[in-house]
Amino acid sequence: MRNLAGTPSKWMEGSGPYADIVVASRIRLARNLRGLPFPPRMGRREAQEVVERVAAAVGHPEVQAVGGRLRLLRLGELSPLERQILVEKHLISPQHAEPDGYKAVVLNAEESISLMVNEEDHLRLQVLLPALQLHESWRLATALDDALEAHLDFAFDEERGYLTACPTNVGTGLRASVMLHLPGLVISKQARRVLTALSHVSLAVRGMYGEGTEAAGNLFQISNQVTLGRSEEEIIANLVAVTKQLIDEEKAAREALVKEAGAQLEDRVGRALGILSHAKVISSQEALSLLSDVRLGLDLRLLKGVDPRVITELMVGIQPAYLQGLVGREMGPQERDRERAALIRRRLGGTN
Repeated sequence: MRNLAGTPSKWMEGSGPYADIVVASRIRLARNLRGLPFPPRMGRREAQEVVERVAAAVGHPEVQAVGGRLRLLRLGELSPLERQILVEKHLISPQHAEPDGYKAVVLNAEESISLMVNEEDHLRLQVLLPALQLHESWRLATALDDALEAHLDFAFDEERGYLTACPTNVGTGLRASVMLHLPGLVISKQARRVLTALSHVSLAVRGMYGEGTEAAGNLFQISNQVTLGRSEEEIIANLVAVTKQLIDEEKAAREALVKEAGAQLEDRVGRALGILSHAKVISSQEALSLLSDVRLGLDLRLLKGVDPRVITELMVGIQPAYLQGLVGREMGPQERDRERAALIRRRLGGTN
């Protein structure tokens, strides 16, 4: 088994602007090669051609200079477990992990860059950084996009912009998103009101792993819905502005909880740490919920002695495929629950 679970990705560092609420920032660009059908209509020969052309492009020195040491993994050569680890690390989408078709992913050493090849589009270029770093992610993404475009002929129309398989991506092909930790709004039952309002400003709210997933661990993804008729700068500026409003709402909710129910909140986060530090068996859902409480306790300085980065890493490390990758073998559900508890105890310094 490749050591895909061996090192945390860059976005898990837990440092940067507003890191107590914004877990990660992502910029994704959808691109397609001129003269070839979109992936849903491609045959295997055409899919292989796309992979080989992308492989040749990322090998050029100027592309490597922007992206760092890039490596291409053909997904057909990975096991289902390895593909799922990539999903859990947010490096490929659940759709991309499906076994059908000829697909690949290109990663840099710190996994801040991910290029999905033959997902919904020929190329999905992603930059993922910790905290609120959308502008920094965009600068890296556009530099890499320019370097790749020197060697790949992207499908582009002067009126419509970049052509994509899904009409909602036509134009800039840009999806900007942030992953937010919003326990204050959830606990105070304000999350539905606040997040529902985002649809009125052309933003989508999804769970931890994107479309169709639940907001486990009080983690939410917020992203733009409109790509046509707006510049990249406008899209990013709008998302940053809304994100800062959400940060203010979350901070206000946390302050109100401390003021109005401080003892209960301190008891809640203390119990969460106690269970995580001593549990012998625990499910991923329960662990994620308790890790969210501990993270909140650390952010509010109700707890000490735990590195916040460990909590972020554990939110991924406890996921089923990643956990099996760390252990080095496939396991059934009950064994995973035991190994998950043991991993958490080790990382938190609890009982063995």
